[in-house]
Amino acid sequence: MSTYDKLALQPAGTTGDGLGILVAATATAGTAIHTASATATTIDEVWLYAYNNHSASILLTIEYGGVTAPKDVIKQTLTAQNGLVLVCAGLVIQGNASAKVIRAFAATANQISIFGYVNRITA
Repeated sequence: MSTYDKLALQPAGTTGDGLGILVAATATAGTAIHTASATATTIDEVWLYAYNNHSASILLTIEYGGVTAPKDVIKQTLTAQNGLVLVCAGLVIQGNASAKVIRAFAATANQISIFGYVNRITA
């Protein structure tokens, strides 16, 4: 029987605390947002929300398990101080021999925070 656990984002495989993760990187490889399991039978369903604290719009790039454009890249321009914006709506990521990492970078450093959670499904 499968198990289902709701977890905070786990950047670099650490135990997450549920607080926002500040996007410091301005180029690839981005700031670590979540590290998925390296177990092939574990699937993470990822929900990410972003907030732009800057006075201008900023382009945010999510690197979803890799850095190859366009297959691993999600880009979204975030309007200035417009509340939380859904940037990843329940996409799944599954490890194999190595854990896949979700990263983010932005056109302006230290102005975007990423919030979210993971529904971890294990067989």
